[in-house]
Amino acid sequence: MKLKELIPVEQLCTHYKIERTFFDGLEEYGLIELTTVETSNCVHIDHVKKIEKMMRLRDELHLNYEGIDTVMNLLERIEKLNERLRKTRQRLSIYEQL
Repeated sequence: MKLKELIPVEQLCTHYKIERTFFDGLEEYGLIELTTVETSNCVHIDHVKKIEKMMRLRDELHLNYEGIDTVMNLLERIEKLNERLRKTRQRLSIYEQL
């Protein structure tokens, strides 16, 4: 993993004005994976969008870590179902054209 693909948690805390304990809780519940570089915990850049979504769930819906975990799992299942539906519609479109 390249260092430029990692963002220090402290930088995210400053940018989003959020406490460090939020990231610790997310890691504890297995919602994110923190990588330690030297003495600093970092998050992969690909996970920032997911973290932003979890921050909104916490702030706007006042969900705890368990609630965030549940909602994130449901959203993932919905995405997978939508993808299956899209593929099924593609296959059916062949027969509609006949």
